[in-house]
Amino acid sequence: MKILAIDHGDKRMGIAASDPLGMMAHPLEFIPSEPFDEFLIRLKEILAERETEQIIVGMPRNMDGSIGPQALKVEDFVAVLKKSVTVPVRTWDERLTTVVAEDKLREAGVNMRDAKKKVDASAAAVMLQDYMDSFS
Repeated sequence: MKILAIDHGDKRMGIAASDPLGMMAHPLEFIPSEPFDEFLIRLKEILAERETEQIIVGMPRNMDGSIGPQALKVEDFVAVLKKSVTVPVRTWDERLTTVVAEDKLREAGVNMRDAKKKVDASAAAVMLQDYMDSFS
């Protein structure tokens, strides 16, 4: 299954995608969150280009599993997204994905100033890989 992951952010949305076999997640890009209409246009382009069959959106739960203010924003985003696209949309726990993504970028020798441009898509890839691994 071809899956796209979104790491929701107030300024940027990190985008990652699975390989055609649904085994490996790869960071793609980030899309500015605003204006939302432009975000949707770019997202729909990616969905069509990659023939996406499902979207996973990171749900930022608190460490105790509860839902905080950011998770409420994601719930609103998912509700709008479900009305805007034709593929199924579901959420997935994204706790600590940004921390893991930053660590991986650091290990790869990426300058942390440059990493800011890559961390959102990398966090989406970490989340997507976790999602895909949960089925194996």
